[in-house]
Amino acid sequence: MKIGLRTVKTAVGATLAILIAEWWGLEYAVSAGLITVLSIQNTKKGSIQLAMQRVYSTVIALTISAIFFLILGFNAIAFGLYLLVFIPIAVRLKVTDGIVVSSVLVTHILVEQSLSLFWFTNEMLLMTVGAGIGILLNLYMPKMDTEMKQQRQKIESAMRQIFFCFAQDLKREPLYLDEKRLIKQLAAYLAEANEQSRRHVDNQLFADSRYYIKYIDMRTVQLRVMRQMSQSVREISILTEHAGKMASLVEKTALSLSEQNPAEDLVADVNQMLADFRKSELPKTREEFEGRALLFQFLNDLRYLLELKRDFTKQFGEEKEFLKISAG
Repeated sequence: MKIGLRTVKTAVGATLAILIAEWWGLEYAVSAGLITVLSIQNTKKGSIQLAMQRVYSTVIALTISAIFFLILGFNAIAFGLYLLVFIPIAVRLKVTDGIVVSSVLVTHILVEQSLSLFWFTNEMLLMTVGAGIGILLNLYMPKMDTEMKQQRQKIESAMRQIFFCFAQDLKREPLYLDEKRLIKQLAAYLAEANEQSRRHVDNQLFADSRYYIKYIDMRTVQLRVMRQMSQSVREISILTEHAGKMASLVEKTALSLSEQNPAEDLVADVNQMLADFRKSELPKTREEFEGRALLFQFLNDLRYLLELKRDFTKQFGEEKEFLKISAG
């Protein structure tokens, strides 16, 4: 049986919350432990946001319940009317995560049948202790740098293999890799990396970590372009003299593809090939014309794909260097 970090934090946090609540002399101290259990989240920001929502909802819940208890007395009807009013307000104020916990605290007031300051203070302190312990424990989150780096390496490896498939297609060589499967695999890698990067950002309270999300966004757009390129190369029915040169350029792209490569030289190579393409002799048959058009589209897509990487490096290259220094 494997016990994860979140399970350990939940068990330790609940125990600490109850002990602290008892040490402070709070009534219903077990509720502080329950609040901690419900406050342990997967990210630092998520834990803080949830705690703030619950404190806010508790203030609202205690206020509304006090009004109904004062008018109708401490009974089930007053509690039901409190829920009837409180839940829509919580939904409107976007603090729905606090509905259950706040209502549990309100039941303490109902059971004790008292609107004294002591009980309101007791309930707010229970919430403060429970949510506070949850936040403190969530301040420790294991670093994801290695995990994210490995995922980016998987993404780039899949992209290289797809480019090699394109080169083989252009040379009409038999494929030794399944291009469609690789594209699906790349999409899966990107989806997983997107989840990782957003979780990583939510664990940074002060540092600006947009680089990781923007990197995955850039690669996701490149995947859409690669799908178009795959379609173009499959539709070519006749090869021209340009196909061989393009295959060599695609292979060069595959070999030099990496997170560190700004792709400026590759963009220049594609621009030069496009210029040569325009200067070449016009096609003589309809079939040659259609093949040339598809090759031209493929080359334009390749240029756009490389320009995405070039522009990304210009915009976020400095942030990447800063993150390297910070990690060191």
